[in-house]
Amino acid sequence: MAVVKELIRANEAGEISFGDYTLDKKAKLDNFECNGDIYKVKTFNEITKLEKNGMFIYESVPGTAVADLTQSEYGMEFTVEGPEDAQITIELQDETEYKIYIDDTNVGKMKTNLGGKLILSVELAKRDAVKVKVVKL
Repeated sequence: MAVVKELIRANEAGEISFGDYTLDKKAKLDNFECNGDIYKVKTFNEITKLEKNGMFIYESVPGTAVADLTQSEYGMEFTVEGPEDAQITIELQDETEYKIYIDDTNVGKMKTNLGGKLILSVELAKRDAVKVKVVKL
């Protein structure tokens, strides 16, 4: 996987890829349409953020590149890469418990807060990319 030089793109299956952690200055792309939804991405080496229809979806500190992000009522799945370990915040359903998988390994359960946010850490420093899967219980 590589950084997304066009900042955001969608494949034929409707999966979203976004983010460029190699940028020294903030870059953003607004009004990207996919499957009737409007996306906005902001990215650079310090942070990557994605919004869908004006609502928060994903944020990482430091910046990352995300591939094949899919969402459903049952959770979220994506592959992430970056130059160092990252803290990732995603938005799901409010006060709901989810099972977290990192590279197909169950790493435990977490519950979202009142706003539906779930925060997890991903070790990226010594890896090419990490697959993250969050499944509603």
